[in-house]
Amino acid sequence: MSTRSPVLKYFSGRRVLIPILLGLGVAGYFIWSDYDPEAVKQIDWRQGAMWWVLASVGMMLLRDVGYIIRLRILSRSLLSWRQCFEIAFLWEFASAISPSAIGGTAVAVVIMAQENIRTGLTTAIVLITAFLDELFYIIMVPIMLMIIGRESLFPQDDGSVDYMFSVDNLSTFFWMGYGILFAWTIFLAVAILFKPNWTQSFIRAIFRLPYLRRRQERGNKLADDLHLASLEFGKMKFAFWLKAFGATFLSWSARFLMLNCLLMAFSGFEEHFLAYGRQLVMWVIMLVAFTPGASGIAESIFPFFMKEFLPGRAIARIVAIVWRMISYYPYLIIGFVILPLWLKRTQDQETTEPG
Repeated sequence: MSTRSPVLKYFSGRRVLIPILLGLGVAGYFIWSDYDPEAVKQIDWRQGAMWWVLASVGMMLLRDVGYIIRLRILSRSLLSWRQCFEIAFLWEFASAISPSAIGGTAVAVVIMAQENIRTGLTTAIVLITAFLDELFYIIMVPIMLMIIGRESLFPQDDGSVDYMFSVDNLSTFFWMGYGILFAWTIFLAVAILFKPNWTQSFIRAIFRLPYLRRRQERGNKLADDLHLASLEFGKMKFAFWLKAFGATFLSWSARFLMLNCLLMAFSGFEEHFLAYGRQLVMWVIMLVAFTPGASGIAESIFPFFMKEFLPGRAIARIVAIVWRMISYYPYLIIGFVILPLWLKRTQDQETTEPG
C-alpha cells in the first residue's frame, strides 16, 4: 500500500489560502472604496430577509444533492451514497482551488480511481459529467433568450469602471464562448452516442498532422477516453439519460436560483428570469478565469451584472461577498474536513483487499 495518496499532491494549505486571499482582498478593496453608510442603512431586514438568506443556503444544499444523485446514477449504483457524497465535495474542493479554465476534472479522475470501480468507468463518468453540464448550458441560453430577449441578457453600459469590457466586447466574448461550448457538446454527443469508432479514428488522424504530432500522445488518449465513455454509456436507454440530465438540471438550477434568493433578501426584486439569464453570461467569464475558483474575478464582475437589482453599488459589493461566502468558500472548509476522512477510508480499503 502506498503511504501517500496521489490525491494529496493536488491539495495543500497554500492552494486553499490563495483563492481566499484573492477573493476577499478584491471584494474588501471594492467595499472600502465604494462604502456608503447611508446605502447600507437602506437594507430592510424586517420583511423576511433572513428567510431568503436561509433559502439561498438551502439552494446550495440542493445543488449538492443533485451532484450526489448524478454520481450515483452515472456509476450505476457501484458507488455507495457515502462514496458519492465524498467524491462530490472533494470534486468541488478541487474545482475551488484550481483555475476555473482547468477545473477539478483531472483531480476527479484520481479521486475516483481510489474507489473500487474500473478505470474505464471512472474516466467515462468524468466525461459524461462534463457533457451533461455543457448540455444544460447550451439548452438554457436559448430558453432565456426567448423569455427575456437578447438585449436584456447583457447589462447596459453606464460608463462604470467596474468591468474590463464594453458591452459590445462582452457580447462578442459571450457568443464566442457559447459557440465553442455548443460545438464541443455536439462533438461529445457524436463521439459517445452516435459515431464512436469514426470519432476515435478521426481524432487519431488529426493528431498525426505535422503541426499536432508533438501532442499526439494527448490526442490518442482523448480518442481512447471518448471510446471508453461510449462503451460504458453509448447504449444506455433514454430513461437513464433523462434521470442523469434531471439531476444535472436540479443542481445547476439550484446553483443559479441561490443568487435569486439572495437578491430577494437584499432588495425584494422580481426579475427572476433576468437574473437567471445574467448568471449564464457571468458563468462563461468565470469559466475562463485564470484564478483559482475565479477568485477575485467573480467578485469584480458581480456588481456590473447585478447592481440594477440592488439599491446602489455599495450594496452590490456587499452582496457579492455574501454570494461567494455561501456558494464558494464553504467548499474550501468542507473539503478540508472530508479529505482526511476519505483518505483514511480509501487507505483502509486498500489494506483489506486481498493481495
